[in-house]
Amino acid sequence: MHLTMKLYLALILLLPLLGGLFNALVGSKLPRRVGETVACGVIWGSFACSVLALLDFTAPVKIEYASWLSDFDFKAPITLYLDQLSLSLTLMITFVCGLIHLHSVGYMKDDPSYARYFALLNIFVFAMLTLVLAENLPLLYLGWEGVGFCSYALIGFWSTEEKNATAGRKAFIVTRIGDTAFGIAMVWMFQLFGTVSIGELNGMGFLMPAGVITALGILLLIGAAGKSAQLPLSVWLPDAMAGPTPVSAQIHAATMVTAGVYLLARMFPLIGSSPLTLAAIAVTGGLTALYAATCACVQRDLKRILAYSTISQIGYMVLGVGAGALTASTFHLLTHAFFKALLFLGAGCVITALHHRQDIFGMGGLKRRLPAVYWPFLAGALCLAGFPGSGGFFSKDAILAAVFEQGGPLYGTLFALGLLTALLTSFYTFRMLFVVFHGESDSAADQLHHPPPDLLPSREGGDSHLPAVMTLTLIPLALLGLLGGLLNLPAYLTEHGLLSGFLGTVSGFAVAGHAAHDNEVILQIMAATACLLGLGLAWSRYTGERRAASLATESGPAPFHIRFLQSGWMLDDLYRLILIRPFVWLARFFWKGIDQAGIDGTLDGLARFTLRLGELPAAWSNGRVATALIALAGGVAAVLGYVAWQTLAG
Repeated sequence: MHLTMKLYLALILLLPLLGGLFNALVGSKLPRRVGETVACGVIWGSFACSVLALLDFTAPVKIEYASWLSDFDFKAPITLYLDQLSLSLTLMITFVCGLIHLHSVGYMKDDPSYARYFALLNIFVFAMLTLVLAENLPLLYLGWEGVGFCSYALIGFWSTEEKNATAGRKAFIVTRIGDTAFGIAMVWMFQLFGTVSIGELNGMGFLMPAGVITALGILLLIGAAGKSAQLPLSVWLPDAMAGPTPVSAQIHAATMVTAGVYLLARMFPLIGSSPLTLAAIAVTGGLTALYAATCACVQRDLKRILAYSTISQIGYMVLGVGAGALTASTFHLLTHAFFKALLFLGAGCVITALHHRQDIFGMGGLKRRLPAVYWPFLAGALCLAGFPGSGGFFSKDAILAAVFEQGGPLYGTLFALGLLTALLTSFYTFRMLFVVFHGESDSAADQLHHPPPDLLPSREGGDSHLPAVMTLTLIPLALLGLLGGLLNLPAYLTEHGLLSGFLGTVSGFAVAGHAAHDNEVILQIMAATACLLGLGLAWSRYTGERRAASLATESGPAPFHIRFLQSGWMLDDLYRLILIRPFVWLARFFWKGIDQAGIDGTLDGLARFTLRLGELPAAWSNGRVATALIALAGGVAAVLGYVAWQTLAG
């Protein structure tokens, strides 16, 4: 079994890597269909190997393939570790990314740079799988930086437009802040414990004072905040919508932004012993969830609404980690992967049908025109809003229940924030659904704000102009999103949840207890009430007679509080004020004041002075007789003066 598992794990990683290299080197020289087939085939091959690994899995395995970094007592071999957590995420990543690759075939069908696109998309999957399967921190960090590079390249994929290139650079720079903190933590952990093995580190927390563990936990939290777009490093993700929509689906659902949650969960046995660290994690997640939900309520760009929703949902996961509910966080991570990929791919269908229009106030009445998109999108919206019975409802409620069970003023406040966020989530989700898909295209508001009729899909043609692969990939994601609650039903419905039993033996995953059945039912009623209240608010505002007035109002000049939320609480402006402007001023001072005026000015002044000194004797060597006679007379006068002075002195 060990040999077969070794083969499976190797193929899980090598297939996406080889597919990426194939398209990067020869993909553009071969027929398009060949490159697309290879790119999709390697991901589904990796998924097949993941399924085989699941069928063969009996206990966690650690397999060393080769020596990598080795110097004196520092050793970081290429070692993969497969346990229940990494296996769950590997299955999710390969399956969801496989559907995203298939969707990309239709979405990118007219793009000439398809080979570069699929090469980067394959390597993106390879990097995330490396991160998840790594047994030591340097190998995990390799995957960590790999997803950062691929996201930078894919966000700025259409780099001929300056805003796209700028968005890619912004994502790269902001996430480097978190990566630096993670790197410091990794080096410090080796200095403290003498190892970089994740399993060994997680068993050594008791050797260090609480203050050291707290500091390590805060550094890892900063690293996770950068990669998972949590406050205050959340500013890069809304701008990351500049890339192709399937890239957004892959970043938000299955790869990059979940890396921070995975890191905190994987290192929880080490950092979880510090109450201060857990409180910092929980506060970061709770505040981020609320912050992003408020921003999503007023966005006009379809993809930016989904981007802020991702920040908010990742905030829930981080909140769950801070409450010690690792299983609940992982549960929400998995269900979120299904419905967020569904929503982004559905948005890609809408954007393609409307010739890349993304302003939701330029949409409406698409329910009848794009039925194959509407119904799966509705399923994703129900999951995101936490509609009772959906996968998102059960997974989000598990986190809220764990926070409630912690008790105390801090976690009680965070629970209240979580409920408020659930209400806002329902509101902005159904606002998006009603504005985009409902209403009549020939209404007054549609006449005012819609694009010309030739940009809309025809009534007769339905959605036939969309490639079939784009709409078919929505169906399995919709089913998984709606039925995702079966992965871990609450204790009052089943004695042992499937995911709880599967992850229960993973270190750190059995920390949080279950809420009492009565309490859990009450909490679910509260969460369902919040969802239905948000639905009612969106229904009353964006359907029926009030729809046209609401759209007209929100399409006009926005008051300050709306502009404040649309700009993401003006975090970009704050960064410019406290970081960028002082840096630019300091750089200009050193450039103009020190370098040009000081150093260059001094050197240039000395050069000019020396030049003028040299010009003085040169002025007497002009070859004129008059100048020579004057010089002779001056010399004679000087000699006579000297003789007279000597005579008088004697």
